[in-house]
Amino acid sequence: MEPVGSHKTISEESGNDQLHASDKIDGMGIDGKTLQVEKTGCSYSGQDSCIWSSPEGGRKIDIGKQIFCNRSLNMKNVVAIGFDMDYTLAQYKSETFESLAYKGTLNKLVHDLGYPKELLQWSFDWKYMVRGLVLDKKRGNTLKMDRHKYVKVAYHGFREISKEEKVAAYGSTLIRDAFDEPEYALIDTLFSLAEAYLFAQLVDFKDNNLGKISADYFQMYKDVRAAVDLCHRDGTLKKMVAKDPNRYINKDTSIVPMLKMLKESGRAVFLVTNSLWDYTNIVMNFLCEPRTLDGCSASNLDWLQYFDVVITGSAKPRFFHDENRANLFEVDPESGMLLNTDNGTPMPQVDTSLRLPLMSPNKSCKVFQGGNVGHLHKLLSIESSSQVLYVGDHIYGDILRSKKVLGWRTMLVIPELEREVELLWELRDTRKQLQLLRNECDHIEDKIHHLKWFLRFDGVNVENEEDLLAELDKLQSQREQLRLSHQQAQLQCHQKFHKVWGQLMKTGYQNSRFAHQVERFACLYTSQVTNLSLYSPDKYYRPSEDFMPHELDIFAI
Repeated sequence: MEPVGSHKTISEESGNDQLHASDKIDGMGIDGKTLQVEKTGCSYSGQDSCIWSSPEGGRKIDIGKQIFCNRSLNMKNVVAIGFDMDYTLAQYKSETFESLAYKGTLNKLVHDLGYPKELLQWSFDWKYMVRGLVLDKKRGNTLKMDRHKYVKVAYHGFREISKEEKVAAYGSTLIRDAFDEPEYALIDTLFSLAEAYLFAQLVDFKDNNLGKISADYFQMYKDVRAAVDLCHRDGTLKKMVAKDPNRYINKDTSIVPMLKMLKESGRAVFLVTNSLWDYTNIVMNFLCEPRTLDGCSASNLDWLQYFDVVITGSAKPRFFHDENRANLFEVDPESGMLLNTDNGTPMPQVDTSLRLPLMSPNKSCKVFQGGNVGHLHKLLSIESSSQVLYVGDHIYGDILRSKKVLGWRTMLVIPELEREVELLWELRDTRKQLQLLRNECDHIEDKIHHLKWFLRFDGVNVENEEDLLAELDKLQSQREQLRLSHQQAQLQCHQKFHKVWGQLMKTGYQNSRFAHQVERFACLYTSQVTNLSLYSPDKYYRPSEDFMPHELDIFAI
């Protein structure tokens, strides 16, 4: 018997994942105009020759590396550009880092929280879960919903829930569920995928092994979260990453050229991360330092030259509230020790013999810990929050708070987007056929309704009635055939993106809840942070035109 949680691993074959150099894509660009997108010679890790400011720059941009625009943004009005570190500048490798997080959480569940030891034999399928899902903590379900919060795909553990079960649980109440905390958990970061997968495994295990886990589903989720927190508190994960960054973090050689270009354009560049200084220094050193002949890099502080301010231990999203009274400390980069400050200005210590030497005034960057957004604005002399562009990966921790509370301009990094848009291009003809099938089905349904109406109210002779009933049977048979053809074709298209959850940004024909959040809170969104390096620092990003349903057939492109 196959152990719980070791179900068949998802195999996602994307076919031709890359558009060839000769391929051209006609479509709507971020400036709302029709353009052609060509496959350039850039690799995943990026090359200096791809940077916009280089002599070879300014080429057409791969569709998977474009920056997409929800709200107009003139970069000439931006005076400061900020970055998150984890999953933004530092893209972790899912197959190693998330597996590490998964194993660490399992160990804490067994050894610290008393769960059965057999859990230690479980394995992690890092491709199974996707962002944008919602966990129903009370029922043990994993949900995918559309922008109207209608549940379209649902699983109990790894068992798909029937349509009738979905309606009974989520569609038959007088008051619509908000699907928010505390009853639900939002899987909105890549780091959450491991805990979501483990929760589904625990649900299956509890259902199939009565009495082995006494906790209910809600308590199981709380225990998973507690185990994750324990991993963070004792530094289990970050210690492993710090020992071998290359094993857990993707190296992107476009980061330094991008930061240089932004600095040379006259912008202030800052880093705000929840990670503390010691870990931040290791990761940023790995990302920004050139490799030696043996593939290693000598640890130093040269990466600080690319930033004006670095704030570690920021405790986002609280950091974005100006009324947050967190103390701001200056960090001595050499020792990692903290210096007390008053809104960023160093204060004399009570015992001056213990005081570390302050960073010299001509240092290109100052490093801090804690504080709030008011401190950052003062350090960078920001006069208006709309002058700041912040780039992050967390729809709530980075994007929503900075957008809604501050009015910062925002860019969301969605690594999954690159493959998604390339698949959309490959499947464009399939999607057209799906729409044609849907339209034909609607047309036949209209005929059926009209014929039924005629038979019911207009009265016909017996001979005519037999002919009309025969015609009705024929139409109903055609409708059923079309419905099944459409259903099967839609499922196949759905599974091209993901065998279980389908397209990230769609749920059926509606935008997914995740896509709705991206549209609401991200001014810009893209697959990699270094895609910024492919555009002019003074670029005017313009959205494409919005279309309502009554406009689509009239202005079909």
